Amino acid sequence: MADLVVTQVRSSIGAKPKHRGTLRALGLGRIGKSNTLPDRPEIRGMIAKVPHLITVGEETEAPAKRAPATQATAAAAAERTSAKKTAAKKTAAAAEKKTAKKTTAKAATKKTAAKKAPAKRAAAKTAKSEETRES
Repeated sequence: MADLVVTQVRSSIGAKPKHRGTLRALGLGRIGKSNTLPDRPEIRGMIAKVPHLITVGEETEAPAKRAPATQATAAAAAERTSAKKTAAKKTAAAAEKKTAKKTTAKAATKKTAAKKAPAKRAAAKTAKSEETRES
């Protein structure tokens, strides 16, 4: 049984929502993306719905020959995932540093305000006592 190679050649922008859904079901999402699918009636029906957005070719390779490519793709996906995790960790570390700086700045502001507060209270008491003396 031959497989079909389906490639998206036109954008789904402006297409009907059902056509967009059919493209997603075929495993396509952007121009130039290809997917190998089995030659079955339901796949042929989906292809018949969106012939203006895709091109179809036949692949006669045995599935055993495609397996190493799938393994290589899986390895590449694992590398991308680990790279994303590393980037996420770096971003989280940077956010923690920012939060720590903000917390330190707030604490410093509170300390300065605490130092100024007794001086303000003392000045207010002095002003009140002077007002009561004058009265």
